[in-house]
Amino acid sequence: MMNKTDRDFYALITEIASLSEKELYHRMRTAYSSVPRETRKSCIDFFRQFDYWGQIDEENGNYEEIELKQEALSAHLDDFRGVYERLSDFRSKRTLYSILSNWYRYDFVSTSETREYLFDDYFDHDLLKCGSAEVIADLGAYTGDTALSFFENYGVESCKRMYCYEMTPDTFEILRKNLEPYENVLPRQKAVSDRPGVMYIKQNSVSSSANTLGEAGSREVEVTTLDLDITEPLTIIKADIEGFERKALLGAAKHIKNDRPRLLISVYHNNEDIWKIPEIIDGIRDDYSFYLRYKGSPIYPTEITLFAI
Repeated sequence: MMNKTDRDFYALITEIASLSEKELYHRMRTAYSSVPRETRKSCIDFFRQFDYWGQIDEENGNYEEIELKQEALSAHLDDFRGVYERLSDFRSKRTLYSILSNWYRYDFVSTSETREYLFDDYFDHDLLKCGSAEVIADLGAYTGDTALSFFENYGVESCKRMYCYEMTPDTFEILRKNLEPYENVLPRQKAVSDRPGVMYIKQNSVSSSANTLGEAGSREVEVTTLDLDITEPLTIIKADIEGFERKALLGAAKHIKNDRPRLLISVYHNNEDIWKIPEIIDGIRDDYSFYLRYKGSPIYPTEITLFAI
C-alpha cells in the first residue's frame, strides 16, 4: 500500500506522462496565467536578475522559462522518478513532489508546506552530525556566512580545518576579514571545477553571490580541483557555485571515492541537477543515502540542497 506522498507523486508523474509536449506546455502556460499579476511580475523580475532558468517577457510573447521546464519534464520524467525512489525519507520525497508540482501547475501550497524553517542552510541536525575533527571544503564560501553558520551550529571545536573557496576578489576580502579570527579556516581565492586552469568571472548585477564562470571576460580567476588542491582527507564538501556543482564533484572524485565525505550540494541552478547530481555521485560510489531540503521562496523554489550522507 502506498502512502499519500507516494500516491501524490506517482499521480503527478502519470498525469504529466499522459500529455504530449504541446499539451503539457499549454497546461503550464494556463497555470502561469492564473497567477496574480503582481506575483507574475515578481517572477519576471527574478528570472531577469538571475539568468539560470530562462526568461519570461509577456509583452513580447517570450515564455522561455516555461518552455525549458516543459522540456525537462517531458524528457526526464523517468529520471525524476528514479531520484524520488532513491530519496531516503518522506520529507525529501514530499519536497521533490512539491518542486515538480510547482513547475507544472504553479502550486505554491505544497512548496510552502515543505520549505525548511527549522534549520540553517546545509545544517539540518537530523541529517548532518559532526564530530571533533571535521575537515571541510566550502565551495562558494561568499562572505563566510556558511562557515559562521557551521560554527554557530556545531562549535568551532568541531572543525579541524575548513577550506573556504571564493572566486570574486571583493567578496573574498570580506570573507577573509570575517573569518580572520578563526585559525582553522584557510581562505582560497580560487574557483573549483573538474580541471585546473584559468577562467573568467561573469558579474551578476544584483549580487556577487550569483557571479558565474565563463570562458571569456575581463576578470581572470584561477581554477582548481579539490583533488589537486587538498591533500588531506575531507569529511564534508559543501558546494553552491552557480551551476558548476557537477564539475566540482567530478574534480573531487578521488576524495569522494577514498574519503566518503558528506556532500551538501546545491541542485537548483538548472532544471536537471536534481537528478543529474545524484547520478554523478552514484557513479563515483553508490553507498550514499540521499535527502532533499529547500529554503527558497514558495513561489519559485530555489536554495534546494541535496544531502548525500
